[in-house]
Amino acid sequence: MTDLAGDLLRYIDRSPSPYHAAAETAARLDAAGFERLEETELWQLSPGDARYVVRRDSSLVAFRTGEAPPAEAGFRIVGAHTDSPNLRVKPRADVTEQGLRQLAVEPYGGVLLHTWLDRDLTLAGRVVFDRGDGLATALVHFDRPLLRIPNLAIHLYRELATDGLALNPQKHMLPVIGLDDGPPLGELLAAELRASGHGEVQASDLRGFDLMTADTQPAAFAGAREEFLLAPRLDNLASCHAALSALIGAGDAPAPPASRVVVLYDHEEVGSQSVQGAGGPLLEETLERIASALGKGDAQGLARAAARSVLISADMAHAVHPNYADRHEPGHQPRLGAGPVIKVNAGQAYASDAHTIGLFTNLCREVGVEPQHFASRSDQRCGSTIGPITAARVGIPTVDVGNPMLSMHSCREMAARGDVAPMIEVLTAFFRGAGS
Repeated sequence: MTDLAGDLLRYIDRSPSPYHAAAETAARLDAAGFERLEETELWQLSPGDARYVVRRDSSLVAFRTGEAPPAEAGFRIVGAHTDSPNLRVKPRADVTEQGLRQLAVEPYGGVLLHTWLDRDLTLAGRVVFDRGDGLATALVHFDRPLLRIPNLAIHLYRELATDGLALNPQKHMLPVIGLDDGPPLGELLAAELRASGHGEVQASDLRGFDLMTADTQPAAFAGAREEFLLAPRLDNLASCHAALSALIGAGDAPAPPASRVVVLYDHEEVGSQSVQGAGGPLLEETLERIASALGKGDAQGLARAAARSVLISADMAHAVHPNYADRHEPGHQPRLGAGPVIKVNAGQAYASDAHTIGLFTNLCREVGVEPQHFASRSDQRCGSTIGPITAARVGIPTVDVGNPMLSMHSCREMAARGDVAPMIEVLTAFFRGAGS
C-alpha cells in the first residue's frame, strides 16, 4: 500500500516554490500518462483523454474528460493553491550593512515573521535570462543553507521580556547572505544556472527573477508514534497533493459521465488577482475549451455545464490549538487526526452552502469518515480561500474544505499523518461520481 503521508512529504520537499510545485505536479501527471497541452494550440479532445496545461509556470489545470459532453454531465472540480507565505526578493536585492551582505526582501502573504528568524534558509524560484537567441526561463533552488535572519541577543533587547517581539519587515527581516566582499546575488544565480546545465550564463545575461526564501530542513514525521507531519508549505501543498493523488488514483475506468478537473492556482495568499490566480480566467477558459471540444457545437455549452458542476475548494483548516482553545468558536473546534473539515462563513469568505455541504458529507460517509466543521468566532475576521473567488468567477456551486493543521503561515507547519489518506479517499470518491 502506498505511504500517502510519506509521499506528501516528498512532494513538499520537491516544491520549494510555486514554480517547483507546478513542475513536480506536471512530472507526476506525465508519469501517470497525462499529456501536456499548450495554451497557444487548438485543443482536440475525446472522451477519456487525460491532459493538463500550465500557465505562467506556477498554475496548472489537469483533467480527464468524461464520457458525456460537459453540457450534459458537467464537471467535477477540485481546486487548491500552489503558493505559501514567505519572503520575496526585491529586484535590486543586494544590500550591505556593517560588513555583511544582505538581501532586500518583502513579506508575501500573511507571514508569521518571527518564525523565519534563526532558521537555515535558502532561495528558490525562477530566473529569466538571455541565452543569445532569445529569453529562457529556468527554475533555481539553492539546495543548501544560504541565508539567515538572526535574532537580536537578549542582552541587547531586554525589553523583549516585557514588551514582546516587535518586527518591522523593512528593518528587521533582511537575511544575511555573506560578508560584504562576497558575490552579489546575480553572480550566485549565474553560477547556479551554469552548474545545473543551462550553459555559460553570466550575471549580465540575467533579465529578471521571481525568488523567495524557503526552509532547508526536510519535511519530517514527529510525535511519540510519528503521528504528526512537520513541514514548510503544508498550506497549501497538502491540498495540491491530495487533489493530484485523487485525480490520478481515480483512474480511467469506469469512466463517469462528468469530466474530472484539478485546478492549482498561484497567488491565493495575496488575493488571487492575477493572470494565474483564481480571480483570473484560467479555469473558466479551460472549461470552455473542454466544453467546446467535446460538445460539438452545443449551444450555451459552458453555462449548461456549469449548472451541472460542483467544485471542492481544498485549503487547509485551523485545528484547535491546545494553548488557545478560546480562539475557536465553541462547537467548531476541528482536531488533528479527526479527518476533513467543512468551512462555513455567513459573509461568504467560504463558499459552502447547504447543498454543497450535504454533498461533501455524503462523500465522507461513503468512505467511512465523519466530517468536522469550522466557523470563526463572531468577533474575529475570517480568512479567505479560492472557493468564493472561483465560484463567483465561473458560476459553479462550491464547498470549502481542508485538513486541520497548526502553525498555519509559519515557516514550518504541523498537521496529522492520519488526515492525509482520508482526504484523498474522499476526493477520489468524488471523482468517481459518488456523493450525489
